[in-house]
Amino acid sequence: MYLAPGSPLLFVLGPRGGTPEQVAQVTAQYHLDDPFFVRYFAWLADVFRGDLGDSIVYRQSVTDLLGSRISTTVALISLAMIIIVVIGVSLGLIASLRGGWIDQVITTLSTLGLATPTFVIGVALISLFSVGLGWFPTNGSGSGGFDTIVHLTLPAIALAVASSAYLSRITRASILEENGREHVQTAVARGLRPRIVVARHVLRNALIPITTVIGLTVATLIAGAVVIESVFAVDGLGSLLVRAILQRDFALVQAVILVLVVAFVVINAIVDFLYTIIDPRIQLGSKQ
Repeated sequence: MYLAPGSPLLFVLGPRGGTPEQVAQVTAQYHLDDPFFVRYFAWLADVFRGDLGDSIVYRQSVTDLLGSRISTTVALISLAMIIIVVIGVSLGLIASLRGGWIDQVITTLSTLGLATPTFVIGVALISLFSVGLGWFPTNGSGSGGFDTIVHLTLPAIALAVASSAYLSRITRASILEENGREHVQTAVARGLRPRIVVARHVLRNALIPITTVIGLTVATLIAGAVVIESVFAVDGLGSLLVRAILQRDFALVQAVILVLVVAFVVINAIVDFLYTIIDPRIQLGSKQ
């Protein structure tokens, strides 16, 4: 972004560019003439002190800008994750346990879901459920509570389609693999009920790859939220990042990316910890 043409001065001082004195004042205030590495390491030092800097364009603290929008993105990703886990695991279970034409239909739908771009799904959902049927609003994040859920339903569905399709395929493959294990065949031979066999001997052992995919899905949701929030005009971190990039608001872009990366690292650390709960044989920090 530093190498790309353009300057935040255009958005700060307006299309006319302001007077030479105004340009010099803003340039000195935000150190726009300093070399890239000087500006970056100065920003990094401020981050370690808990200061994310000030937005050049909005002329307010970056922390305040993030605080007013982060809850919307968290709600969107959380709702999408619920849809992904419920739909993806359920379809994978049904496909692996039922087989036949049901398996073929679910596999075909999963392939279509993976092949369709997120923004295309978003536009299709708006055309059908917002413009056509009028069931959901076309934009915004609502006023809180149930209204926010209603506003974020279509964005969450659009964000969850591809990941649900991928999780369903991983679940199906994991269940089919576990079904062929000796301990599962032994449980069936002992006359245990199919539900008990699936819950205790199949699904639990298949949770490791499923949990791994769920953790990695967070990265997809974080990246996809940038597109979806722009399509549905949701005022979250994704749409804020897009505007900040277009306006060359360096401190704001760096802060948003930092928050998203930290969130990704933390969530994957949580997933690693969940491995020890799912399978006690796995130990964190083991040298084996």
